[in-house]
Amino acid sequence: MDKELIEKYNVSVPRYTSYPPANYFTTFDQEMYLEAIAESNRARQNNISFYIHMPFCRQLCHYCGCNSYPMQRDEQVNTYIEALHHEIDLVATHIDSHRKISQIHYGGGSPTAMPVKVLHELNDHLLSLFPTIDKPEIAIECHPGYLSHRDWEGLVKAGFNRFSLGIQDFDETVLKVVNRVPAMLPIEEIMAILREAGANINMDFLFGLPRQTPDSFNQSIERAAALRPDRVTTFSYGHCPWIFKRQFILEKAGLPTPEDKALMFQNAKQTLHEAGYVSVGLDHFVLPGDELATALTAHQLHRNFQGYCTRRTTGQVYAFGVTGISQLDTAYAQNTKSIEEYVSTIAQGRLPVSRGYRLSHQERVVREVIEMLMCNYRIDWNVLAAELKMNAEEIKQTVRYDEAILADMQADGVLHYTADSIVMTGEGNPFVRNVAAALDPLMSHTTKKFSKPI
Repeated sequence: MDKELIEKYNVSVPRYTSYPPANYFTTFDQEMYLEAIAESNRARQNNISFYIHMPFCRQLCHYCGCNSYPMQRDEQVNTYIEALHHEIDLVATHIDSHRKISQIHYGGGSPTAMPVKVLHELNDHLLSLFPTIDKPEIAIECHPGYLSHRDWEGLVKAGFNRFSLGIQDFDETVLKVVNRVPAMLPIEEIMAILREAGANINMDFLFGLPRQTPDSFNQSIERAAALRPDRVTTFSYGHCPWIFKRQFILEKAGLPTPEDKALMFQNAKQTLHEAGYVSVGLDHFVLPGDELATALTAHQLHRNFQGYCTRRTTGQVYAFGVTGISQLDTAYAQNTKSIEEYVSTIAQGRLPVSRGYRLSHQERVVREVIEMLMCNYRIDWNVLAAELKMNAEEIKQTVRYDEAILADMQADGVLHYTADSIVMTGEGNPFVRNVAAALDPLMSHTTKKFSKPI
């Protein structure tokens, strides 16, 4: 990747896992959330996606940007689980009972720090409340450092059919410096257990960490490609120590240069393409028969806080647990960060919402534009016009459409644009966040801080 291009575009821009980004959220309360839930029942997209946040970890990784806490005493963990079940019931009474579950996702923290029995009971609870689509996605993020053969089999019996294995790097030198425990079982044994159950397997990797080099990281990706998981993700480490103080430890250990970090991604991309994987979005690589690849070909890919999804599994997200963010048609609602406050609020029969954002009509239009670009590397103004029941010029006037900026990006080889479309070039794909920011009215005079794309 051209060094001048990196220097020009490797600037602070939102990740756009939501629009507006979460650092625009303001004070939000139960009444505002309940109003948004009522509106969600009448939305065009009517599937249900549930997210459950498990904040506990047996050991905190230095790079983590999640809301994570060291594992607590059994009675404190049990109190949290009871609160989760209570919150589910409080919210479910306001969701139309005829709507269908298309996706359940567990994140954290480390969801697999919980006993399998706890996860099984939560799945049973959710699935008892609403019907499901055919073959709903029930996914869990797994820390393989603490899972035995029996644990993996138990997760399958609990109903999970997609497993994201948090490998991060196969190099134990890298794992040691970031304070992460390597897998308890050989990765081949884990794969065999899940393959026998017919589960879908993701492998998650993180690049830009201390001790990583372009060559060493590519060795991890080569090993992953040889194992043939259904999906491989190569997440760019987002260094935000002003938010997550423990990341200063990695800064002291020494982070790779932006050029080396860019090369890590380019090498990984080439290796996975040569192994037959298809690029999806910013950081996903999938086998050609994967439904994400099919959705991408049809320009029908979607994304939420849990990652990329298809129209089949897309749903409005109702989140449970501390810091869980619900993504509804007209609003976002985020739960409190404090475990103690979460538990006490639920005990009072109230929802623990503390922050959120109600989207204006303009912002909902901008959200559709940015989602199309971020997921499909292109914007077709006429397709959007048909979906939003607006004309293309109205949409361009709603976003921050500036031909001078687009022309500059086109001259740099980042994109091609016409009156009808914006299409990212393959070389420009790593800077899709920059293009989205150029179209974002909120970025005109922002003082917010974001991570860099590389």
